[in-house]
Amino acid sequence: MIKGWRLWGCQLEIMTDKTEAWQREVDRPAVKVTGRAERHRRRVIFEGVVVIALMIFIALTVLASTRAYFQIDLAITQALQSLQARWFASLMGAVSWPGNWPQSVIVTGLLILGIWWAGFKRATVIGALCAIGVQLLNSLVKISVQRPRPAADLVDVFRELGTFSFPSGHVMFYTGFFGFLLFLVYRLIKDSWKRMALMTIFGGLVALVGLSRVYLGAHWASDVLGGYILGGVWLLLMVEVYRRGQRRSEEGV
Repeated sequence: MIKGWRLWGCQLEIMTDKTEAWQREVDRPAVKVTGRAERHRRRVIFEGVVVIALMIFIALTVLASTRAYFQIDLAITQALQSLQARWFASLMGAVSWPGNWPQSVIVTGLLILGIWWAGFKRATVIGALCAIGVQLLNSLVKISVQRPRPAADLVDVFRELGTFSFPSGHVMFYTGFFGFLLFLVYRLIKDSWKRMALMTIFGGLVALVGLSRVYLGAHWASDVLGGYILGGVWLLLMVEVYRRGQRRSEEGV
């Protein structure tokens, strides 16, 4: 009798194991389908955002190519430069400093080396593409539009620059490169004071560089807006390239 119970118990256990295995096989396709549907939804949103942003940028570029500045540009610069606090002027100069030549090359090189030294090889390559690509793209658009810089007889110009104005190179560089570093810190570093400090630094540079370029008389507000839009598009593309490469590596493709 006891042997019978044991035999029945073993059979029941085997049947339970087979049922669980069958259930896993049934659930597995659903997980794949759900993941595929989520990736499709994200791709549609991503493509929609990129297309809309590019359409806005193209419209702004056409307008900027026909006018040296807009009245709202002049009003914004005059209002911002009316702030006479010494600490504010120092802050604006400090924010723009990493984007000037030659420190922009030095800062970029050191940060790229830091990413490589930390062991993130794929991030190193994408980070370099962010920095180099965004600068080339900025130069191409500037040469095409040929918008002049703000004139000293209209606003205070802290430093005379010989290049064209639209879109802002500083803003594009900060958005494309420092924005990618902000993404990496958020994605790769665990919650800690280091993570918070780095996110504050990179996020602060991206957020304040637009104000600094207008305050220093280097760009109009419309130049800054164009820099944020085009730099943001480049950043989205680079983040997508990074994420796809990481996903393929995890899937063993």
